[in-house]
Amino acid sequence: MSKILSSVLEAVGNTPLIRLNHVTAGIAATVCAKVEACNPGRSVKDRIALAVVEDAERRGLLKPGGTIVEPTSGNMGVALAIVAAVRGYKCIFTIPDKMSIEKIRRLRAFGAEVVVTPTAVPPESPQSYYSVARRLADEIPGAFLPMQYDNPSNMEAHYASTGPEIWEQTDGKITHFITGMGTGGTISGTAKFLKEKNPKCTVVGVDPEGSILAKVFNREKWSWGDSHPYKVEGIGEDFVPKNLLFEYIDSVVTVSDRESFLMGRRLTREEGLFCGGSSGTAVEGALRYARERQLGQDDLIVVLLPDAGEIYLSKMYSDEWMKQNQFLGRSLQVGEILKSKRRPLPELLSVELTSTVRDAIETMNQSGVSQLPVFDKGNLVGSLSESALFQKTMETPEVRELTVGALLERPFPTVGPDEDVYEVVKLLKSSPAVLVCDGGKYQGIVTRFDVVEHLGG
Repeated sequence: MSKILSSVLEAVGNTPLIRLNHVTAGIAATVCAKVEACNPGRSVKDRIALAVVEDAERRGLLKPGGTIVEPTSGNMGVALAIVAAVRGYKCIFTIPDKMSIEKIRRLRAFGAEVVVTPTAVPPESPQSYYSVARRLADEIPGAFLPMQYDNPSNMEAHYASTGPEIWEQTDGKITHFITGMGTGGTISGTAKFLKEKNPKCTVVGVDPEGSILAKVFNREKWSWGDSHPYKVEGIGEDFVPKNLLFEYIDSVVTVSDRESFLMGRRLTREEGLFCGGSSGTAVEGALRYARERQLGQDDLIVVLLPDAGEIYLSKMYSDEWMKQNQFLGRSLQVGEILKSKRRPLPELLSVELTSTVRDAIETMNQSGVSQLPVFDKGNLVGSLSESALFQKTMETPEVRELTVGALLERPFPTVGPDEDVYEVVKLLKSSPAVLVCDGGKYQGIVTRFDVVEHLGG
C-alpha cells in the first residue's frame, strides 16, 4: 500500500506523546507532553483549520476564489493559510501588535495579508483585532470569517482527533489532562471525549496572569478592567469564547509570564522540546498542580504543548528581550540554599513510620529541627511538625509511646535542586518545608527559615 500522502493536509494529527524526565524532578506522577509542534504548520491549530474550512464549504459560506478573514495570534493564521494554499483561497489576518515579528513574517510567507492592531484595547473597540476582522469580512465580497472562538468546528475537531489520540496513546490510563485556555476548543473538545471514556479523568485549565478566564471559572466578579496586557501569546482572553465550556473543566491554575517563559526555555534545554511560551505556561501549571495535589505514581498526566519555539527567537529565546522585561537574571536555586545552610547536617534527618513519637521528639531535640519527613520502607508517606507534637503530647502524654503514624501529617512537597527559589517560596506558603530530591535520592530539607536566612545574608 502506498504511503504517499495526497497533500500536506493529511499529515495533520497523530502527534507524539513524550515523557518529561528532568523538569519533573520531585514529582512522582508520570508527566507526558503532547507535542503539537509536529504538525505541518507547527501548532495545534492545524487540527481545526481544515475542519472549519470544510464546514464553511458545505454550508456555502466559502466558495471558490473566496477570501478567509480571521483574527489570530498567528498559529491559526498559518493553519488556515496552509489550507488556503491547497484549496486556492486568499487570506487576510488581523493580529495584535504584541505578537512576534516571526509570526507576522511567517503569515506573509504564505501570501497572506496581515493587518496589525493594538493589543491594549477592549474587544468591543473598533480597533481590536476582532472588530477589524469583522469589518473586513463585511466589506470584502465573498469573504468568510471562521471566528475560531465561536465556531463549533473548533471543539469538534479536538473531540474527533486530539482526545482519541491521547486515549489510545495512554492505553486509556490517563488520569489528568492539562492545557492552556484560549479559544477553548482544545480543552473543551479533548475533555469532552476523555470524560466520556472515563468520567474520573481530571481536566485542568491553565490561564496566564492578566486573563479573566480563571476569574470566570472561579465565579469571581470581574470586568474588562480586571484584565491587563501580558506577554505570553495565544492563550488567555478578556472575554469568554463560546467554545470554552467550563462544565468539562475541574480546576484552573494561573501562571505568570515569567514562569511561562522560564519553563519554556527549560523544556528546550532540559527536555529537547523547542516550544513556545504557552507550552511553558501549560507545563508550569501542570507541575504546580501535581505538587499541590501530591499526585502519585498511579497518576498519568498529559499536558499539551501548543506550538514550536522558532517563532519566539526574538522574544523568549532572546536573553536581551528577557532581561529588558525583567524575566531573566541570575536565578537562585534551592540546591544553593541547601548547601549554604549554616548548620549542615550529615544526612537528611527523618523517621520511619514504625518509630515511636518519643523517638521523633528525641531526634528533633538532639538535632535542633522543628519538622521531620516520615518514610515507610524508603517511600515518603508524611511528615511531623514540632507544633503538632507539642500540642498532642501536652493534651495526652501517653501518645509518646505510639508510633508516628498516629500523628502523621501531609508530606512535604518535593522539588529538584535546580528549582528556582521563586517557585519554592510559593510552596512554602502552604507547607513549612520542602524536600530536595535529585535522581531519586533525597538530599535534604529546606524550611521557611532557611530561605529567609539565605536571602537576608
